[in-house]
Amino acid sequence: MKKLALAAMAGFIAVSMSGCSKAPEEPAETTTTTAAQAVKETESKGNAVASTGVTIEFLYNLNGESVSDAIQDVCKQFTEETGIGVEAVMPGSNFSDIMKTRMASNQLPDVWTTHGWAVARYAEYLSPLNDFEFASHIAPSIKEQITDGEGNLYTLPIDMDLTGMIYNENVLEEAGVNVDDIKTWADFEAACEKIKAAGLTPIQLGGKDSYTMGNMMDFVAPTLITNEDEANQSALLDGSFDWSKWNTVVNQIDSWRQKGYFNTDAVTADFMTGIKALAADKAAFMFTAASGITETYVQNQDTKMGFMPLPAREEGLKQSLMTGEHFAVGMSKTTKHPEEVKQFMEFLAREDICSYLATKCGMPSGLDNVVSDTGRLAPYYDKYANDSSILNIPYFDRKYLPSGMWNDLCVTGAAIVSGQADSLTVAVDQMKTSYEEKKAQE
Repeated sequence: MKKLALAAMAGFIAVSMSGCSKAPEEPAETTTTTAAQAVKETESKGNAVASTGVTIEFLYNLNGESVSDAIQDVCKQFTEETGIGVEAVMPGSNFSDIMKTRMASNQLPDVWTTHGWAVARYAEYLSPLNDFEFASHIAPSIKEQITDGEGNLYTLPIDMDLTGMIYNENVLEEAGVNVDDIKTWADFEAACEKIKAAGLTPIQLGGKDSYTMGNMMDFVAPTLITNEDEANQSALLDGSFDWSKWNTVVNQIDSWRQKGYFNTDAVTADFMTGIKALAADKAAFMFTAASGITETYVQNQDTKMGFMPLPAREEGLKQSLMTGEHFAVGMSKTTKHPEEVKQFMEFLAREDICSYLATKCGMPSGLDNVVSDTGRLAPYYDKYANDSSILNIPYFDRKYLPSGMWNDLCVTGAAIVSGQADSLTVAVDQMKTSYEEKKAQE
């Protein structure tokens, strides 16, 4: 188990994004040292023991090895400090399906990560958090997305997403690609041709973990369908969307397959295989949150990574970055251990713990009294966060698709990438049918 210590940096780097982070009043080293000393003391005691006889279940969906190790360490420290056990489980790529089953059977974990659905999917199962001290520190950039129309806060945003595509700078340099020249998907494809010609992989996918296919569909769709197109936005929300327009998305993905831009094992490789390929300077782009960059640095500190906005459909339109929940935690309203769960939530929101976890994810904190050391990612947050020429957009499925359609994005994306017969027609038909069925149930 890795020690619960912040990355060795000279100090915290504040992100120049309104509400994302706040400069510390005391030197950053003070907080870091306190957290490190606390964990050193914790580790010296051996395995955490639930001396109270109470163990709470925490189900989380964060998939990187480094982040998962950090979560386990934090839970261990909580047990050492309080005597309350925490069974922290990351069930894999089928997290969403597991949660749906447990909602249907009313057998919910005590605490779980809300992965973008705190309000739309989980609100009726979650306890409002308005009375917690951290509720007064929710960063403005994330507050609206995790609060319902009546002002009820449903999740603790340990960090918050600001996501485009991550890329390996060494690979782009070797291929003669300048990321700042990529403004449209046509520019992106020109870059992919150069990368492919250099004998490297333009787009890395990990289809064994199906969410990587869903990520790609989710990232590409808004740039082609909803960005700067109010008619499509309204139609998706009111149920009148013409699904023949979805051909634009499936044809884009299929064209990349035909041109050989994906890794040859795109369907069978997993997420960490992709991370290792980027870390080894063998692949250029990946459709994943910026937290994926921190995972590449665990594999290879000497590589050079960055993230960029999603390209626009055509010249004259804006590039975009997606914003929303990332590492966000809610508590069940039916938990049998409400007081113990409240202690756990307060522990996660504690400045040293929240800072450590947000730093591990490489993202700005979701609390305005917590500083996340985004380290080598800080220049990219500084570069893009307040650029008015870039759209900040919600995740496509969270905003425009009925609850439950994430799986359709994953399945249809995998079918297209694998080149299955009639996959393009089937992908459009499946999305249309699923959309209409779930929309009718709203």
